[in-house]
Amino acid sequence: MKLVNPHLDHFPSLVAMFFDRAMRGGEDPFLWRKADRTWQPLSWRQVANQVAALAHNLRELGLKDGDRVVLVSENRPEFCIADLAIMAAGCITVPTYTTNTERDHQHILDNSGASAVIVSTAKLARVLMPAVLRSNVKMVISMESMRVGQQGDVQVLDWDPLITGGEAYRADIEARGAAMKREDTACLIYTSGTGGAPRGVMQHHGAILHNAAGAAEVLVNDFGIGDEEVFLSFLPLSHAYEHSGGQFLPIMVGAQIYYSEGLEKLVSNIEETRPTIMVVVPRLFEVIRARMIKSVEKQGKLANWMLNQALRVGEKDYERRLGVLDRPVDLLLNKLFRPKIQQRFGGRMKALVSGGAPLNPEIGVFFHSIGLTLLQGYGQTEAGPVISCNRPSVGLKMDTVGPPLMNTEVKIADDGEILVRGELVMKGYWRNKPETERVLVPDPAEPEKGPWLHTGDIGHIDNKGRIVITDRKKDLIVNDKGDNVSPQRVEGMLTLQPEILQAMVYGDKRPHLVGLIVPDPEWIVEWAEVEGLPKDLKLLREHEKFRAAVRAAIDRVNEQLSVIEKVRKFDFADEPFTIENEQMTPSMKIRRHVLREVYQDKIAALYKG
Repeated sequence: MKLVNPHLDHFPSLVAMFFDRAMRGGEDPFLWRKADRTWQPLSWRQVANQVAALAHNLRELGLKDGDRVVLVSENRPEFCIADLAIMAAGCITVPTYTTNTERDHQHILDNSGASAVIVSTAKLARVLMPAVLRSNVKMVISMESMRVGQQGDVQVLDWDPLITGGEAYRADIEARGAAMKREDTACLIYTSGTGGAPRGVMQHHGAILHNAAGAAEVLVNDFGIGDEEVFLSFLPLSHAYEHSGGQFLPIMVGAQIYYSEGLEKLVSNIEETRPTIMVVVPRLFEVIRARMIKSVEKQGKLANWMLNQALRVGEKDYERRLGVLDRPVDLLLNKLFRPKIQQRFGGRMKALVSGGAPLNPEIGVFFHSIGLTLLQGYGQTEAGPVISCNRPSVGLKMDTVGPPLMNTEVKIADDGEILVRGELVMKGYWRNKPETERVLVPDPAEPEKGPWLHTGDIGHIDNKGRIVITDRKKDLIVNDKGDNVSPQRVEGMLTLQPEILQAMVYGDKRPHLVGLIVPDPEWIVEWAEVEGLPKDLKLLREHEKFRAAVRAAIDRVNEQLSVIEKVRKFDFADEPFTIENEQMTPSMKIRRHVLREVYQDKIAALYKG
């Protein structure tokens, strides 16, 4: 599809935008999936017809304007089709994580008051259906056939008949999309939350359109995106970051979307699909960096020399102090080293956009050094979710999250909290007025401009208009002397060490910090082999030599920290922090309140003696 300038369009809804792009795209490929070992596309026309058919049939099945429809699916073309069709039917999408437990599903079904559910597979339905049967849901649509012995109160319908014959309904459904308003609620996205039950964020059509246009402006102006943009969708589409940035942004710019087969096949998927843009989270970059260093180490002296030179020269280039003597080395790296690295990312990657959690600046400089542009974005579900993004034209500074997106106001409150205003700000939390009033505060001087969103983040704005986040208001550790410590900063530095996979530090009202450590399983195997010791962590963690190796990793980090940030003592967690044991959110943030409760005895023991 010929590139569309997003600034020229002001659509009333996401549905109207999609059908406009589909009309322009016609038979061009739009959504790609891997099947029978080959990538197979659906064209813009095919997707538009399926969206129209499903939207029409949802109305025929009795769904009304404003009804909530829960969507439980991994990343695949049907997710996009279902999402658009739900909105096109005048309903509200409630996307949920495929990793949700039965209890998670129950909370969302009950809290949202959902009327229907669309689920992708029988495997996901096994966890979901017990919650459905205890809810008010009367209809379940399954993308893949589910064996149903008999129908009960809940009607189970197959996907395929509901997405056929859409050509006949296109005009009516397009007219419905054109009649919608930007302030209409498009979706309820439940924030995973590091504490308490998830809350449903009411994102309206205008919030996501505002986000997509702002992100598109960065890509158009700083990267000159053209007619053949390709996105590889990897992060869960139930997360606001991927939902806006990995689905509606590509639709806005007329790009193609490939759906990754998952983490284990991500590297091969990147090489096969050759994406130009990828939306990712910092943890993925940390994993890629560690594997890349390990891979280069095994390739001999020349490869190691080139990597070391790339990091040395790259850091100088990033700090804009590249000397005359460095330039020949830089040219050599551009010819012999960086192209090989870029080829592993498909060879035409314009930008990797990081969001969802803070990025350690060291990671950003590493990717800059090897020739890949890494942009750090900032936001939260309550703001569409993107608030700001780094961009080369302003200067890439890895300890900032860049300037705000266009038409987005940001100011710093008296206590240092970052406040945001604009169309991107949510309408509120679903059925939660107290929390809504706590974070959305009207400005008496300018009520017509809408409320200020209180982000809960602490920071400032530098002399180039870039936001610098220094702390998380709610996440701060306040020690017994009243000093504030940001645990995320310390944990981020700890998990950069090859010995440490995960870490949680604690120190509220205490004289110093202590840590819970999950050692890296790959490092454990390698270390145990060298030392001739068993590879079982349960045995190793009692071994003094093993504890000393982990202690050495912590001490390396301590050397870079202030006195109040140093981790004085540590113990090992009983198991990795995972979504399944509810010690981690679906967006890969640790749940501090859960960990504090589970490990209260171990934490207390670290402060004794």
